[in-house]
Amino acid sequence: MWRPDGWNTVLRLGIVTPDVDLNPESEIRAMAPAGIGVHAARARFAVEAHPTVAMPLPAVRAFAAPPHADDAVEQLARAPLDAIAFAFTSTTYLLGAQDDAAMLRRLRERARGTPVVATVTAAVQALHALGARRPCLVHPPWFCGEMDRLAETYYRDAGFRVTGSSVLRTTREWAAVTHEEIYRWVLDHTPDTADAVLIDGNGFRRAVGTIERLEAAVERPVLTANQVLLWAAMRAAAAGTAPAGNSVVPAVTGYGRLFTTDR
Repeated sequence: MWRPDGWNTVLRLGIVTPDVDLNPESEIRAMAPAGIGVHAARARFAVEAHPTVAMPLPAVRAFAAPPHADDAVEQLARAPLDAIAFAFTSTTYLLGAQDDAAMLRRLRERARGTPVVATVTAAVQALHALGARRPCLVHPPWFCGEMDRLAETYYRDAGFRVTGSSVLRTTREWAAVTHEEIYRWVLDHTPDTADAVLIDGNGFRRAVGTIERLEAAVERPVLTANQVLLWAAMRAAAAGTAPAGNSVVPAVTGYGRLFTTDR
């Protein structure tokens, strides 16, 4: 018998991620069931990642500007992909909804017909799909106070009533934050009035690993950046030419109620 070579897939998804960040593709590969291929392209980020210092806002804003992200999307689109996911959260909060929509249009032009989805847009769609109107926001340690405020403003402008917003504070290096630390922080910072929890940051390690236990504990949907990005990319792919023939897109299990909304 021939050994599997990894080529046989139902969907092939591309991910654009900063060159310093391995987390988006790691978490998406962890969640993606057999039959979904995940292929990453790295775009130049203007600063080196620092384990304990908030990212400078000019560098965050620049990541969404040409040419690096655009070139990464164009290179991915040369391959036979079904959707491309832009795995960066902070630029959307800095740009605002209108400029973020313009960025997505620009990237979609470079993708030459391949659907392109972005994290925060996906989060808004996911909240609507779950019927959630009162989210609680939990941000990663590298968010400064200004980014926290911009994120809260973004969701309020999108029609949500934000019931709480906090930045996880830790004495550890960010990559060393544990599942337990995220779990306890969310429990301590989720108000009773919230009808969903959104954990921000595509680079927030271990966030997806907490979803199942957190949903059982808080008894409401829990969303994370890479979870909503995978969900949106799979939906965009399935709405296009994929899956081919009579192929069935495999279900994602163990990573939250969100993946049951289309069943």
